[in-house]
Amino acid sequence: MTSSRPATDPGAPVSAPASAPAVREPDGTTGGPAGRLSPADRLLPVWIIAAMVLGLLLGRAVPGLDEVLSAIEVGGISVPIALGLLIMMYPVLAKVRYDRLGTVAGDRRLLVSSLVLNWLVGPAVMFALAWLLLPDLPEYRTGLIIVGLARCIAMVIIWNDLARGDREAAAVLVALNSLFQVVAFGLLGWFYLDLLPGLLGLERAGADFSFGGIVLNVLVFLGVPLLAGYLTRRTGEKARGRDWYETRFLPRVGPLALYGLLFTIVLLFALQGGEITSRPADVARIAVPLVAYFALMWAGSYALGRAVGLPYDRTATLAFTAAGNNFELAIAVAIGTFGVTSGQALAGVVGPLIEVPVLVALVYVSLWLRRRMARGDRSGDPGRCASPV
Repeated sequence: MTSSRPATDPGAPVSAPASAPAVREPDGTTGGPAGRLSPADRLLPVWIIAAMVLGLLLGRAVPGLDEVLSAIEVGGISVPIALGLLIMMYPVLAKVRYDRLGTVAGDRRLLVSSLVLNWLVGPAVMFALAWLLLPDLPEYRTGLIIVGLARCIAMVIIWNDLARGDREAAAVLVALNSLFQVVAFGLLGWFYLDLLPGLLGLERAGADFSFGGIVLNVLVFLGVPLLAGYLTRRTGEKARGRDWYETRFLPRVGPLALYGLLFTIVLLFALQGGEITSRPADVARIAVPLVAYFALMWAGSYALGRAVGLPYDRTATLAFTAAGNNFELAIAVAIGTFGVTSGQALAGVVGPLIEVPVLVALVYVSLWLRRRMARGDRSGDPGRCASPV
């Protein structure tokens, strides 16, 4: 199958050998797995670890910081954290070529695979792992099940972009997840926390979910940056042309995504720093099913994408959108339902502590697979990468 991106598309993946000439990207970077990352992005694991440490230290060192951060909320999320998420998502959504979304929406293999992975496989895998690995810790188990129900609509855009996934496909899948989240979150919560455990003879953990809260989270954390990104591209291209927009404007706003990500991580860990550092054994127990979940979902989704014949960029998008979770929503639901000091809320907060470094590592794995497939491609077709096997 040929790629959805024409050979002249500056954002198209490069399937030539590693020695091929570099290709200029819309955000100013050059082709090749390493060249796709800016100097700052190449040190992303270092920055993320530093942001985590800084957040934990702030949470422990500044009395009352958590109360300050939680004083003003939007949909159960601290306003400073909400601002960080908006800043993080806007540059990536400004890069999306919205005139090409129709071609993505017509890819039934991608859409069907994503819906199955996100709304059938993902929640079931997290349910199974939570019960298998945390049978004696009902609060943490419930928190992880809630995490499995909250499909990713935020940070996945960053991981997808760093892995050279299809930006337009990511935008479509994130929007699709958002719509299903509004409709399905409460129903799946009832199924996995009440009905299914009862049918299996397990302990039930019923919870009430706020439909309005879910809608508000989706509108704020996806709708606002999506609208801003669309309007920015539309007005920018109309006023100055696509070449100026992609070679002059995008490189200027692109770094905001990294700054927003690091800012958000600092605040998340400052908000729950005391809980995380005072209960290391519990954090370790929660981390085990999370690591297993991310690994299984990413690897399985990547394998499925290759099996149904998707090109690398859409395979990577499928894998990251299936593996990521909306921890902001999960934390908001856990806090609103069980309380800010509950074990369910702690499980939600530990989520990004594990997700961020694991998915950053998977970005590098994805780029390595892309390079390996490119080396194995002898067809000369820039839209297709040969299978690594």
